[in-house]
Amino acid sequence: MTDKPGSNRTSRAEQNKQNIQHKFYYGWLQVMIFPVIYNWVIIILRACFYEVAHTYLAVWLTLDYVSDLVYIADIIIKVHTGFMEQGILVRDRSRLKKRYLRSSHFRWDMASLLPTDLLYLQLGIQTPLVRVNRFLRSARLSEALDRMETRTAYPNVFRISKLMILIFILIHWNACIYFSLSNYIGFGVDEWVYPNISDPEFASMRRQYFYSYWFSTLILTTVGDTPQPQREEEYLFMIADLLIAVLVFASVVGNVSNVIMNLQNRDNVFFPNHELVKGYLHSRRITKELQGRVNNWYQHLHINKKITRENEILQQLPVTLQTAITVSVHLPTLSKVTIFQNCESSLLEELVLKLTPQVYSPGEYVCRKGDVGHEMYIIKEGKLAVVADDGVTQFAVLGEGNFFGEISILNIKGNKSGNRRTANIRSIGHSDLFSLSKEGLTDTLSEFPAAKRLLEEKGRQILTKMGMLEKTDEGEEEKEKTEDKVARLEGSLEVLQTKLARLMAELESSARKMMRRVEHLELQTEGWEGIVAEGAWSETEEEGERDREVGDGEGEKEEEPEGERGEGDGGEEEEGVGKDVKEKK
Repeated sequence: MTDKPGSNRTSRAEQNKQNIQHKFYYGWLQVMIFPVIYNWVIIILRACFYEVAHTYLAVWLTLDYVSDLVYIADIIIKVHTGFMEQGILVRDRSRLKKRYLRSSHFRWDMASLLPTDLLYLQLGIQTPLVRVNRFLRSARLSEALDRMETRTAYPNVFRISKLMILIFILIHWNACIYFSLSNYIGFGVDEWVYPNISDPEFASMRRQYFYSYWFSTLILTTVGDTPQPQREEEYLFMIADLLIAVLVFASVVGNVSNVIMNLQNRDNVFFPNHELVKGYLHSRRITKELQGRVNNWYQHLHINKKITRENEILQQLPVTLQTAITVSVHLPTLSKVTIFQNCESSLLEELVLKLTPQVYSPGEYVCRKGDVGHEMYIIKEGKLAVVADDGVTQFAVLGEGNFFGEISILNIKGNKSGNRRTANIRSIGHSDLFSLSKEGLTDTLSEFPAAKRLLEEKGRQILTKMGMLEKTDEGEEEKEKTEDKVARLEGSLEVLQTKLARLMAELESSARKMMRRVEHLELQTEGWEGIVAEGAWSETEEEGERDREVGDGEGEKEEEPEGERGEGDGGEEEEGVGKDVKEKK
C-alpha cells in the first residue's frame, strides 16, 4: 500500500510523456502537409509553364531538396513512432524498427525518395517531371487532414475548406495540362487554345497562368460559354473535363448537403425543436402573448448558445468520460452549496451527473410559496428575486452561485414547513439554473449512508437557525430509537423462529425417510446368509471337506428356514448357554 503514491506519480508522468509525444506527432503531420502540397502543385507547374521553371530555377531547386530533407526526417520519425498493441502503446525501438521496415509504408516511402533527380544529367534541368515519384507520399497528407478534422473545434468548416483546397488543386492541374496542350497544338491556332504568346497582352507569365486557370474553371464548373473545340485533341480534353466536372459537382453538392445536415442535427440535439413547438402553439390557438414568451425563450437559447440537453449529448461517450466532463463543468458549482461542502468527492461526482440545466425567462416564477419541493436549484447565471405574494415587493436578490430549496429535498423530521416552499422566487431576467431532484439525491444517498447522516445534520442546523425545526425531547428521541431497536429485534426473532421450525420439520422428515430405508434394507437382506454360505462352500476343496466334518452331526438341525432362525432361535440358544454356565459354576 505504501507504493501507491509513487506509482500514481509514475503513471501520471508516463501519461504526460505520451501526451507530449502525441502533440509532437500531430505537429509533425501538420508540417508534412506543406512539402506534399508543394510537390503536387509545383512539379506540374514547372513542367507545363517553362518560363516559370526557368525564371525561378534556383528557388525551385532549393525548395525541392528542402522537401526531400523533410521526407527523410519523416522516415526517421516513423521509425520512432509507437503503435498500439492490445491497447498498450509499444515504444520498444527494435520492435518499432522491425514493424516499420516490414510494412508497405516503408516501401512507398523509399520509392518516393529514389534519386530520380540524376536523370537531370541526361534529360536536362528543365524536366521536373523526373521528380514525379514524390507524389507517392500523398498518404501522409490524407493522414494529417484526418487527424486535423478530429481535433478541430469546427469540423464542418474544416470539411468544406479541405474540399475547396482539393478542387483548387484539381483546377490547377487541369490548367497546366490545358496550357501544355495549347503549346502542343500551337498557340493561337484557333479560339479554343491559348492565344498567341507573341501578342504582348498574352505574353506575360502571370497572364498565361491566370488565363489557363480561368479557362479550366469554366470547363470544370460548367458555367459560362467556352469556345467550340476544333481538333480531336481538343474534343478529347473537353470530354474528359466534362466527366470530371460531373464528379466534382456531385462531390461539392454532397459535401455541402452533408455539412448542412450535420448542422441541423447538431441544433436538434443541442436545442429543442422550435418548429414542432410553433406548430403546436399555432394549432392550439395559443395567445400571442404566450407565443411571444416561447419565441423569446428559444431566441435566448440560440443567441447565447444555451444547451439544455447535455445528458443526451454526453450519452455518445462512455460513462467514465461522461463523469469526467460533467465533473469538470459542474463540480465547482455544486461545491458552493453549503450542505454539500466537505462531502466525499465520489458523492459529489454522482450528484453532478444528476444535475439538469434549466433556463427561465424574465418574470417567470421558479417556485411559489406553499408548493411541495421536489428539487433544489443552483444559480449558474442571472438574477432571481425573493418576492412577496403580490409579486412586486422584493425581500432579497439572489445572484450567481446562490442556491435555494436544498432543505425541501431532505426528509428532516421536525421541519415545520413540511418540505414545502417558504418563499416566492421569480426570475428578473433570463436565468440559467441547475436543478437537483429529490429522487436523484435519495438514490445517490442510499449508497452513502454516512453522507446521508451528515447532510441531515447540516439541514437540522440550518433549520434551527431559521427557527423552522420543532424541538423534541431527547428522552423521546431515545425512546423512539429504543422502540425501533426492540421492534427490529422482535422481527429478527420471529424470522429465526420460523427458520428453526422449518429445520426441525425437515429433520423429522429426514429421520422418517431414513427409518423406512433401513427397514426396507433389512427385508431385502434376510436370506443372504444361506446364499453366502453356499458361495463359500465351493471356494476350495479343503474348506469343503472341513465344513463336511464339522457339519456331520448338525446338518439336520440347520434345515430350518433361515428367516425363522434369524428372528427367534438366536435368543433361545443364548438363554440355554447361560443356564449351562450357571450350573457349571
